[in-house]
Amino acid sequence: MTNNTFKTKLTEYLDLQQVNYRLLQHQTPAISIEDAAKQRGIRQSQMVKAILLRDMGDNYALACVPGNLSVDPKKVRAVLDSRRMTCVDLSVIETITGYQIGTVTPLLLKHPMPIIFDHQILDEFEITISSGNNMAGIALSSSDLVELCQPIFANICR
Repeated sequence: MTNNTFKTKLTEYLDLQQVNYRLLQHQTPAISIEDAAKQRGIRQSQMVKAILLRDMGDNYALACVPGNLSVDPKKVRAVLDSRRMTCVDLSVIETITGYQIGTVTPLLLKHPMPIIFDHQILDEFEITISSGNNMAGIALSSSDLVELCQPIFANICR
């Protein structure tokens, strides 16, 4: 928990759940994974990259991998036994997730959907997710994040 005045619906949720976290504020709005990692003073592998995917039946899934890696939609499709999965058009990300582009996190999603984590996320004890705002990230234990979002684990990196 933090006593900082910076608040988002995500920090309020973590406070309510009594989860220990650190707020990592940015000097300027983060414009990329590389920029966010630099401003947070961490390695990209400590970041959780969340990619919204859609199948042919308009079913959504959130695929999460370390920030230095890429999601393989074919592997996600195999996990979910779906037909063809593609990245969602950027114009609808906020409508589906409730988060602006670049601030999507696997918690408090607007619409329920499967969340798939690559096993490599657990390689880091402490990881960072977006705070839901491009001016800060949240550092928390990988085990706390797993407990909160109950993801499916699979090998989904390219």
